[in-house]
Amino acid sequence: MNQKPTVKDNLTGYAFLGPALLLLAIFLIIPVIMVFYYAFTDYYLLTPDARQFIGLENFKRLINDPIFIKSIWNTGKFVIWIIPVQLGAALGMALIINKQRRGNIFFKIAFFAPVVMSLVVISILWLYLLNPNEGLMNSLLNKVGIASQPFLTSPKQAMYTIVFVSAWQGAGYQMLLFLGGMQNISHDVYEAAEIDGFSKFQQFRYITMPLLKPTTIFVMLTTLISAFKRLIQPMVMTQGGPMNSTMTMVYYIYQTGFTDRMVGYSSSIALIFTTMIGLITIAQRKLIKEDD
Repeated sequence: MNQKPTVKDNLTGYAFLGPALLLLAIFLIIPVIMVFYYAFTDYYLLTPDARQFIGLENFKRLINDPIFIKSIWNTGKFVIWIIPVQLGAALGMALIINKQRRGNIFFKIAFFAPVVMSLVVISILWLYLLNPNEGLMNSLLNKVGIASQPFLTSPKQAMYTIVFVSAWQGAGYQMLLFLGGMQNISHDVYEAAEIDGFSKFQQFRYITMPLLKPTTIFVMLTTLISAFKRLIQPMVMTQGGPMNSTMTMVYYIYQTGFTDRMVGYSSSIALIFTTMIGLITIAQRKLIKEDD
């Protein structure tokens, strides 16, 4: 017969949860409350005692802030491009490794190595590779008769360049997730498909992709969340330029809050950003439930 937990058992459980709840409160709940409060003040970091409640003035200012509008557009553009590029690269690498062949260990290490490297180091490395004058990428392009490209110094190319670098760095992690999903698919299914005359492409389309749906949804969600939080690459590689073409919302929050020291204004941006993420998460959950 099952016994109901006693008060002592409950206290013991909460004692184990205590450290985690404390950390959650310190690093999540309290900062969110502070952001909500500061968003309605004119808090300037160098004069914290002079802050005053100003109502919706920060939000009215955001409506007429061209950099803020540009940062929303840039964030959406980055998210729209990074998901298919990074997921496509990850799926392709997983398909390469999933097939039994000599040298698979080398490919696994080569594909996953960028994931464990520091984002700052990777960004600096690609700065040298993409240098418009002496970079390796332009040297290779010149070898095949293509003129040197500006890459990060061009407002039209900078964001796409950061998308490429971000996908190169992060695809290895998603590759392992896809690989795990593929290896859970029974080989009997593929053998039956071969007997029925399915080609390799038909096996991929009608067997691999449908059975990878749960993994694909999870990978898409993690990539989406990571894409919205992208900060290091624009900060190190372009500082939001040229002409604010790579200024994302997260980087604009950082710039206004820590560089310009306008904590109140930065908090209003952060509040809008958090609301957007919350709405997107709710919409995704509903879509996933409808598919199920």
